Amino acid sequence: MVNVSKKILRVVGKTNAEFQLINEGDRVLVGFSGGKDSLTLLHCLKHMQRHAPFDFDFTAVTIKYGMPGEHYDFLHAHCEEHGIKHEVYDTNIFEVSQDTIRENSSFCSYFSRMRRGALYTYAQDHGFNKVALGHHFDDAVESFFMNMFYNGTMRSMAPIYKAQRGFHLIRPLIQLRERQCRAFADDNGLQTIGDEACPGLKMKVKMPHARAATKEWLEGLEAQNKDIFKMIQASFKHIHDDTFLDKTRWKRDDICS
Repeated sequence: MVNVSKKILRVVGKTNAEFQLINEGDRVLVGFSGGKDSLTLLHCLKHMQRHAPFDFDFTAVTIKYGMPGEHYDFLHAHCEEHGIKHEVYDTNIFEVSQDTIRENSSFCSYFSRMRRGALYTYAQDHGFNKVALGHHFDDAVESFFMNMFYNGTMRSMAPIYKAQRGFHLIRPLIQLRERQCRAFADDNGLQTIGDEACPGLKMKVKMPHARAATKEWLEGLEAQNKDIFKMIQASFKHIHDDTFLDKTRWKRDDICS
């Protein structure tokens, strides 16, 4: 029996209510890599399915890259044991990457885009109206600072948005901390898949140093101020557009004549 803490369920339930992520009649595809985050997401949605005052359906979908020695039997067995529908989607992502990813380039964003595209295709072909991903708040904060420091933009991860293909992408764990997902997996003794399943480790490409450096920097800040992530979360909900240099976002009354 998998136990999901009341604190995790409370945060995820509040996030769902706040942003209306899952509603009556939704058909949700859940991206299931087998890592701690997607496992947390699956079991939160299973609990929600049992107890929410509305009906919805979800299926866990694992992307198979087409690499030698790639097996997901234990993920399928886990889902069967807990009454979760699970499909493995065969792709040729690994084969395609041999010709399209440059040697010594960073692989993280490349395979993320390819995996996301495969999930979108599966969702579109099988009539899902929502795609759920296991991004948590640490992911959102890291992405925010990476975009600022490396891309010159102020951008993070939305809890819900409509994709160009017509369905909505949702992130039910977006207000949950990474350590809560790790504790969930550890406390339940769940077998997880980590970086060893990434195709990039079989290629001559760079490790994603920018994200690792950003994560380490944020860990240092949190060591000095235990409430830093609480303050960042509060700031994400209190944005003053008219204090930045993008005048297209100013209120017209604030523009001096």
